[in-house]
This record gives sequence, structure tokens and C-alpha cells, in this order.
Amino acid sequence: MPGLDENADVWARQWDWSDEGEQWSAWWGGTDAMWFGAVLPRIHAFVPAARVLEIGPGYGRWTSRLRPLSGHLVLVDMTARCIEHCRERFGDSAGIEYHVNDGRSLAMVDDESIDFVFSMDSLVHVESDVLHRYLDQLARKLTPDGIAFLHHSNLGAYRTLTALARRVPPRLLRPLVRRGLAVDLFAWRAESVTAQGVANQCARAGLACVSQETISWEFGRFQIDALSVVTRPGSRWHRPTRLAANPGFGAEARRVAALYAAAGSTNPGRAG
Repeated sequence: MPGLDENADVWARQWDWSDEGEQWSAWWGGTDAMWFGAVLPRIHAFVPAARVLEIGPGYGRWTSRLRPLSGHLVLVDMTARCIEHCRERFGDSAGIEYHVNDGRSLAMVDDESIDFVFSMDSLVHVESDVLHRYLDQLARKLTPDGIAFLHHSNLGAYRTLTALARRVPPRLLRPLVRRGLAVDLFAWRAESVTAQGVANQCARAGLACVSQETISWEFGRFQIDALSVVTRPGSRWHRPTRLAANPGFGAEARRVAALYAAAGSTNPGRAG
């Protein structure tokens, strides 16, 4: 998986942001379908929240849904282009802060100031060193009852299958991925990150990982992603870790997409 420099180059210069990242929700039937069908049911207990931090907002696809659930919203992204677009899209509201970072620092966020941290479709692309750096800082940035919802890679759990997939020419690998027969290398997931590794780092950082759901992504049943919920020990959310394996996340998406299509809502449009 590329490092921060290549990530910066892809998102700042190479990526086509003309649809503001909405294509990443297409397999769910659109961003509204994915928000109400997958994301909000997993975070509804934590919002509304007074101060919300979104790491890696991109062009604001999830920001538009978080904004009405946030008393104050802090956006942090390593790509100046993304932050500039979010500022243009949402305006210089007193209720939103915009920050460009170096891809690993939260120095611009006050300690013990954040009630809810949200990151979806962004940290899946960063390796364990970067993710661990963020976790170390979140241990300080969260309020005593603060909590974080982090979408990250679990591709590291498939090292052998990943190595085998790399031996297959891309023109032959792609149809295998689409049929669910090979690990999806085209999703550009971090290869050093596992759900267990994130839980271990939480403990080292002085955080408690209270739940982890490993999920499949667009193709097949390989659980290459994970959704981790993290809090501070002693918070009102603190409890023994709950683990869930969800190889049917992709099937869940197709079911919701079919429902939206049946309702004539395959292109629900941009909120915000």
C-alpha cells in the first residue's frame, strides 16, 4: 500500500472529484441509501453530539449528513483541495472548522474537546503507522465520555491471499475479484492493518476498543475492512469488546440498493 506521499498525490492531483466522491456509494444505491442503511444505524447512539471531528472528509460526502447532528464540526484532511471544496460547499459557518494536516497530526484540535470522532472511507487507505499515530492522539482529544467510529482496513488479515492475488495479472485478477473469488486489491486497502492490531494499539494508547465489526466490501465475502468503536476507559460507553464478523456486508448493500431502485431513488442527489 502506498505511503502518505502517494496518497497525497492521488487525492490532490490524480483523483477525479467531479462527483464529489458519490461514486463510492453507488453499490449501495447512493449516499443516502448507504447513510441510512449502513452508517447511521451504527452511530445513532452517539449523535447528536456537541463537538464532532471528521477525519478525511474528502469533498464532504458524509459531512453533509453529520452537519445537522453536530453542535460544532471540525474537519481535518491532508488534501488542501478537499478542505477548500468543503469550505466552499458548506461556507465559513461559525459551526464548522476547516484544517489541512500532514496526514497524521491532530495538533490543531484541543485536548479533551471532541465528543464524537467519525471517519468513513478514508482511513482504509492508511497503513498501521499512520493509524496508530491517530489513535495515540485521540486518547487526548476525546472528552471523558467521547467516542470514535473509525472505518479502517483489515486486509492485513489476508496476507497469504493477498500475496497470491499479486501474482495474478490485473486483467485476470479483476474478473476474479468481481466474482468474489479473490481478495480485492483494487480497493487500495492498507496491507499492514488488521482489526486485532487496531485493538492492540488502542490498549497501548490508553483507549478502549468497545466494538469491532469486520466487514466485506463491494465484492465477495472477504472481510477486508473493519468498523472500530473506540472510547476512553471509564467513559459511559466503556464495556468489554464486542466482536462481529460480517461477511455479508456486500449482500446487505445490494439489498438496500434494490429497495432504493424499486422506490425510484437510485440517484437520491446531494444533501447539504
